[in-house]
Amino acid sequence: MFANRILSGMRPTGSLHLGHYHGVIKNWVELQSSHDCYFMVADWHALTTNYDNVSIIEKSIWDMVIDWLAAGVDPDKATVFLQSKVPQHAELHLALSMVTPLSWLERVPTYKDQIEKLSTKDLGTYGFLGYPLLQAADILVYKAGLVPVGEDQVPHIELTREVARRFNNLFGREANFDELAQAAAKKIGKQGKQFMQQRTAYLQDGNAEALQAAREILAASQNLGVADRERLAGWLENKGKTILPEPEAKLTAASRMPGLDGQKMSKSYGNTITMREAPEQVSKKVKAMPTDPARVRRTDAGNPEKCPVWQLHQVYSDHETREWVKQGCTSAGIGCLDCKQPVIEGVLREQQPMFERAEQYLTHPDRVKEIVFEGCRRAEQVAKETMTDVRAAMGLGF
Repeated sequence: MFANRILSGMRPTGSLHLGHYHGVIKNWVELQSSHDCYFMVADWHALTTNYDNVSIIEKSIWDMVIDWLAAGVDPDKATVFLQSKVPQHAELHLALSMVTPLSWLERVPTYKDQIEKLSTKDLGTYGFLGYPLLQAADILVYKAGLVPVGEDQVPHIELTREVARRFNNLFGREANFDELAQAAAKKIGKQGKQFMQQRTAYLQDGNAEALQAAREILAASQNLGVADRERLAGWLENKGKTILPEPEAKLTAASRMPGLDGQKMSKSYGNTITMREAPEQVSKKVKAMPTDPARVRRTDAGNPEKCPVWQLHQVYSDHETREWVKQGCTSAGIGCLDCKQPVIEGVLREQQPMFERAEQYLTHPDRVKEIVFEGCRRAEQVAKETMTDVRAAMGLGF
């Protein structure tokens, strides 16, 4: 496992809005400076629900990448790539589908939920049923240690862990596995004997501290190749070779970005501001927002807690401005348009550097393609290494 490696992605199904920025991309920008990040345009995933309207996918791919770059994703720090251009995603998905019980996919909580929400679409396809397994392949093909998700996506990571565990149990036991593992332990040097002792303490007594100590010895060892390290990781817990490491969910804070009507910002609700919305459109949309229904006239006092605009003040206004809004609204000292102006200014302030960064890519679109193609090349190099191990473990030739 590459404990510091992160895999995350988004589906290209239309323009990105400020909810995407606050909920996902802003976090990516922070992570790219401290982690080995792989950010994926999930175009195969887009087909699971948009297979009947592929034109939006093709257009959205490049617009979405520009939005990422405009928001601060740095291709020199992170690998930005297109899922369908790395064929190992589809290959590993196929391999995993051979050993994953159908019932595991049917029990994923979001499966029935999405079927109900998208009842107007024909989703009786394997592609839709199997999309959590494709997500698992996306993660496992890079041996990513961490996957940034919200709480609602944790079941998908648990499925990925179960799939990896089943795969390792089925295919990780080489004919002479114990002998190879013991030989690998000797390569650790002076710490090898201690590693063996800690393993014994864990297996015989269930000593969790011994397990952690052995893992630390393994992590600190400089004398092991990838294959030996994977053997010892499995052998430590009396399992087979760890071909596909189990990732961990990296919980992200729920987005605080409300939409123009007070609900969560979402395209399906028609309440969004896109990341690169024209300033005049931002102003028009915010000015048209509903407010506290009790304020029928300018002279009526209002209650900020009942006003969608107040929610946007929580995102874009400082404490002093919020106090001004609260006092002015409850006393009818300011009108609703007065209240909305700081929000407009806050959104435009946030968007300004996005427009500036995006300009270089809009005027030189080939640069965007160069970034993605280079990212695909780097991603495929890593994915090929994983698939070499997978194919060998499954007896699929050379």
